[in-house]
Order: sequence, then structure tokens, then C-alpha cells
Amino acid sequence: MSKPTNLVQGTLAMLILKAVAAEPQHGWAIGQRIRQASGNVLRVNPGALYPTLHRLEQEGWLEASWRNSENNRRAKFYELTPEGKKFLKKEEANWERLASAIGLALKTVTSGY
Repeated sequence: MSKPTNLVQGTLAMLILKAVAAEPQHGWAIGQRIRQASGNVLRVNPGALYPTLHRLEQEGWLEASWRNSENNRRAKFYELTPEGKKFLKKEEANWERLASAIGLALKTVTSGY
């Protein structure tokens, strides 16, 4: 079975917001949380993760502060803003609707296979 290499546009942002919904996380921990939550299927490349974190911060959906990580290193921790919580709720509803529609289409569309 092939591994997905590209996420649906906007999915990474939603996964990042979901990863920090419970508690503030630094970038590396966010990537690890996404990997673990997906059963090791989704591995977020730092080259995609950090620009998306910065964009979410610029959008006002995340705020960041410098803190010491669990290994006592300075790291930038991200947490949801109130606007980020609203955006995440809306995006989760959109994702559920989309996933449901795709699932339905896969069950009902006939093919030549």
C-alpha cells in the first residue's frame, strides 16, 4: 500500500491546530503528535511544518511564546487563540462533511475495475 505524500490543501493547518488544542506545543512535538495520532502514516516535513506554523501565527489563529522544552532547551511554543478555536471548529465540520461525501462517493460510484 502506498503512503500518502501530500496532504489535502489546508489539512496540515487543521492538524497543527488540533495538535495544540489540548495544550501548547513546540514545533517538533507538534510533528510528533501528528505522526503518533495518525498511526505513523503522516510524517510532517519540517519544511512544511514551520512555514505553516508561521502562517497560522500571522493569521491570528496561533500565538507563540518562548519557553523551555521537556529537555530544557529554549523552544517556541504555540497555542490556539480564541479565533483559532473558532476556525478549528469550522474546519473540523468542513472536513467531516468532505470525508463523509468522499466515503459515500466511493461506496456508490461504479467503476470499470
